[in-house]
Formats: sequence, structure tokens, C-alpha cells
Amino acid sequence: MKLAKTGNPTAMNRLLSTVLLFCLLGGLVFLGMSPKADAESPELSAADLYEQNVSSTVGITMSAKTNSRYGYGYTYQASGSGFIINSDGYILTNYHVIDGYDTVKVATYDQETYDAKVIGYDESNDIAVLKIEAKNLKPVTLGDSDTVRVGEQVYAIGNPLGELTFSLTGGIVSALSRDIRTGSGMSMSLIQTDCAINSGNSGGALFNTRGEVIGITNAKFSASGSSEAEIDNIAFAIPINSVKNIFTSIIENGYVLKPYIGIVVSPLSEETANITGIRAGAWVREVTEGAAADKAGIQVNDVIVKVDSKDVASSNDLVRIISESHPGDVLTFHIYRQGEEIELDVEVESKTESALKHEEEAAAKSEENSEQPEQIPWSGNPMEDFFRYYFGY
Repeated sequence: MKLAKTGNPTAMNRLLSTVLLFCLLGGLVFLGMSPKADAESPELSAADLYEQNVSSTVGITMSAKTNSRYGYGYTYQASGSGFIINSDGYILTNYHVIDGYDTVKVATYDQETYDAKVIGYDESNDIAVLKIEAKNLKPVTLGDSDTVRVGEQVYAIGNPLGELTFSLTGGIVSALSRDIRTGSGMSMSLIQTDCAINSGNSGGALFNTRGEVIGITNAKFSASGSSEAEIDNIAFAIPINSVKNIFTSIIENGYVLKPYIGIVVSPLSEETANITGIRAGAWVREVTEGAAADKAGIQVNDVIVKVDSKDVASSNDLVRIISESHPGDVLTFHIYRQGEEIELDVEVESKTESALKHEEEAAAKSEENSEQPEQIPWSGNPMEDFFRYYFGY
């Protein structure tokens, strides 16, 4: 089986499969914009939850210009969902909903339509932050995805098919920490749910029964990698805790600042498991010279089995722990190395990334091309080239 992202249409659909490898990156310090979750908040009926949150949900339409295989230019559109995280118009959605955009428009529940500005994104975590010029909007309440349990009731509000706007679907949490890899090679650890999630739902909020956002819907299983022949009741969402720090950094700093220790890990290979006798952990494949892990003494082929009091059952467990830490934190790594168990203290560092990476790369390339002298496309015919050069023929 394959996984398809739930943006709409074709440009949003990409394959996903079981994760094999992931480079440790994460988020920054979450300073908070949306109201914080209240542990004592009462549970809501589905109807009350919808009434409380539907005005915080938006529809998103991305337009982009491209060329057909025959060189003809045309504009295509794709749709998705999003939700308001700040009363002044900041909106969170999936990166793949706006990937390749020329223009982005946002439609609110009160039938207002706005031109949206892309503030920034983190492609590796499939999130994007938009901004519309509006005031006194109602933001969602962010919950704690670390407290989610399998079997809990959850709800999604979004725009399936880009046409059935502001639809509510419900289900349960089917599994946690599903390790998957996108077709572009990026790894993610997602919440699995049996909510009905379809094309156009991408970027919408996944709520718990208290009306708090605990995830961002972004993918579902597909038999073909497209919106056709999809498998029912297997959908996925990004845990909100794993991206809180990232979108906060984009909004407050204008860039992505991630905690970083400088290692690449993967799941334990069968050979390594047989040699070490350890069946769970994160296997260190690379250590960046001079980075935090190197300074602390972590080595290639170490197996990380615990960080502080948190067990590391897989490489994505370690990714999640690092992503939720803060630069300057000191974490105690419990490591298996050549028959011995050792402890090493690692001080988390930070790594800065552009929040508009593709735009900056395109601008740099355009500037480079503008400095190159114009090249005459000679045809090889002397008379034709003569007229082309002197008369612009």
C-alpha cells in the first residue's frame, strides 16, 4: 500500500512509505499565540465542538503557473485547509498545500476571501504559515499531543475535495508515532486515525474531545498514490507538539530555528540487533564534526536507547525528543557501545534555516542569470543569423 497527501488535486499527491532514515532536526521554543489548553476543560459533543471551532477553520486555494509537456503555459489550482492560530490573521497549514505557489487565497467561514501572504514554511515538517489582513479572528486552542492515547475520540474540520467546505468528520486515534517517509525522502512520525480524510483536508486541524488541536491532517493511505482507489479509514496527522516551536519561530523571528545536535540516525538493522542483542533504539550512522554530539563523545555505531527518562524505541523517538527540546538544554543520552552501557551529557545547540528557502534560491538564481550576457541563438544559416543579429529577426 501507498500513502497520499491530502491536498487537492494532482500536484498535492505524493507517495509515502515506511521510514528508513531521518536526520535530527526539530523546533524552537514555543512562546504561544493560540490559547493554551486547559487540563480541566470539559468534553464537548461533536455539535458543540464544531460550533466552537468552525469559524477558526479556513479553506485555502493555491494557484501556480506552469508549462505543459508541449510548452504551452497554463495556470492550475489546488485546494487545502488551514486553521487560525492568531487573532491578527496568522494561519497554519501544510507546506504541500502551497508548494509551488504563485498566489494563495484564504476563505473564512463567514464567506470572506483574502489574498494570503506566505510568511514561511518548513518543508521537512510539512508546515506553512500564512498571513491575511484581518483582525479579531478567533484562533483555535492548541492541545498537548503527547497526552493523546490510542482509542481516544478525535474530529477533523476541513474542506474535502475542495468543494465540501467546512465538513466535520470523526473517528478514533488508531495508533501513535507511525514512522513514514515521504516520496521526496523526508521522514515523519504521525498520529494515525480512522477519521474520513480526503483530498482538500490537508492542513486542517485534528481536535480532541475538548476542542483542542492535537494534530494537522496531512496524509492517508492510497492504493495508487492518487485520489483514486484510496483505502478507507487510514489517515494521518502531524502531532501539534512537534511543530509548535517551528511555526512560532517563523512568526516571531522570520526564520526556522531548530534544536540540533549533529547526528544522523536510522532504525537498528537486523545485523546490528543480532550483534548487540538490542532490539530497540536509534543507531548512529553519522556524527557531524564539532557539533554537540561530537563534543559530548557520541560515536558512529552507538545505539541510543534512552534520553533522560524517555525510552528511545526507534529513530523517530529520538527525532521527536530533540525537536521538543530547547537550545541550551542538557540531555543525558543512555548509549549502548561495544557491550557497555554509558551515559553522555549533550548540550543542545541550534541551527538556523530560511523560512522562505525556495524563494531565496529563485531570487539568487535570477540575479545570477541577469549578470550573464545575452546569448544569440545562432541557427547555423549565415543569412538568417545576419538578420537576427542586426534586425532582431
